[in-house]
Amino acid sequence: MALLEGKIAVVTGAARGIGQSIALKLAEEGADLALSDVQADWLSETKEKVEALGRRAEVYGVDVSKGDQVQAGVDQIQKDFGRIDIVVNNAGITRDGLLMRMSEEDWDLVMNINLKGTFLMTKAASRYMMKQRSGVFVNVASVIGLMGNPGQANYGASKAGVSNLTKTTAKELAARGIRANAVAPGFIKTKMTDALTDETRDAMLSVIPMKDFGLPEDVSNVVCFLASDMSRYVTGQTLSICGGMVTA
Repeated sequence: MALLEGKIAVVTGAARGIGQSIALKLAEEGADLALSDVQADWLSETKEKVEALGRRAEVYGVDVSKGDQVQAGVDQIQKDFGRIDIVVNNAGITRDGLLMRMSEEDWDLVMNINLKGTFLMTKAASRYMMKQRSGVFVNVASVIGLMGNPGQANYGASKAGVSNLTKTTAKELAARGIRANAVAPGFIKTKMTDALTDETRDAMLSVIPMKDFGLPEDVSNVVCFLASDMSRYVTGQTLSICGGMVTA
């Protein structure tokens, strides 16, 4: 039987990239999907791909930084599917810049989507999970939140916060049968990395012991493991998916 047969999974930021890869992996393992992004029409491709796998997919336009939208979206998902078993908090953005030049607006925007958004989704969904006494959160952090990186003070701080929020969520909700873990991707192969100059690409690869970029599937495979009963005794952890960039 598939790992997630009969489960209902919510994936935020599911329109493209790692978010889409996660949604498709969960669908391959039997889950039906509630797909969320700031614009519902961005999700049409992911929805079609999930349905091609024989799973149900519904789309929800939700700005995760807005508490009223998050609560309304989660309430609608619960109404549409009848339960929420898995929430993958993947929605996130970057607004890079050196600390001394970073605007307050860019700081707030990144923190509001990456960290506050994870908090709001967790708070809203956990109310339903507590009633059913089961559920799993998998939050997408980053190795930048573990090691820091010049030009990414806002992003690194937000992702460090996601990791710590995950630990607290795990400790508060464990007695209700709810687990919470995070993944911390490193450099993952995307359209952006494909466009890098050879010099920039070599510089990035030089800090990766495995000497290669990860694939979106490398992240979605670990997310699927953490979402399934294969990890039933794992909670409060942040697993790095980075080719050895971070080893502690």
